[in-house]
Amino acid sequence: MNDLKKYFDENTGRQINKWAHYFEIYDRHLARFRGTDVHVLEFGVAQGGSAQMWKSYFGPRCRIYGVDKNPACKQVEEERVEVFIGDQADRTFLRALAAKLPRIDVLIDDGGHHMKQQIHTFEELFPRIDANGVYLCEDLHTSYWSDYGGGYRKRGTFVEYAKNFIDYLHAWHSRSRRLRISEFTRSVHALHFYDSVLVIEKRPIEPPTHSKTGTASIPDYHRAQ
Repeated sequence: MNDLKKYFDENTGRQINKWAHYFEIYDRHLARFRGTDVHVLEFGVAQGGSAQMWKSYFGPRCRIYGVDKNPACKQVEEERVEVFIGDQADRTFLRALAAKLPRIDVLIDDGGHHMKQQIHTFEELFPRIDANGVYLCEDLHTSYWSDYGGGYRKRGTFVEYAKNFIDYLHAWHSRSRRLRISEFTRSVHALHFYDSVLVIEKRPIEPPTHSKTGTASIPDYHRAQ
């Protein structure tokens, strides 16, 4: 059991609503920020419990910024927790939000889970995440639910949109004019798809190189380079 799951199980503060398997994912990708002055932006404030959880997990130097459509969520503000009210599907709001934040090290999208909300949030704010930061989108299963605009292999869902990221990651090797090296290619180290969660780890990426060492006495049977 990691510290996040322990906090959740023992929580007597504000309500937290999480799928059980998320805690391992969080800890795997976010543990390196503990004890630092990490700036966390979380969409979906709800009762404010997760903001308190992150504040406890990351430690006394962190700053937590929450976003929610419900104006009542301003009530959960406390030391090192600030809440912004707005619709994450609204690109103008997202741009204004980005301008107000000193930086974003970790972005957690646990907001409205509708397709435009997830896609617009990614498009507007992923470039604003620190060069060594982490983007995490939760509850991808809504891409399969019609009441959220989803459906299996339906065009325009976040899951279908995110499948393109695999191509962007490999654009260094593309021989097609349709797939070009982009800022995504230059800034993403890894994609991690889990049940209902996508984690993208950012890192400045140089063009990949290939070399050989040692001696060769057998002729190449095939070449993958």
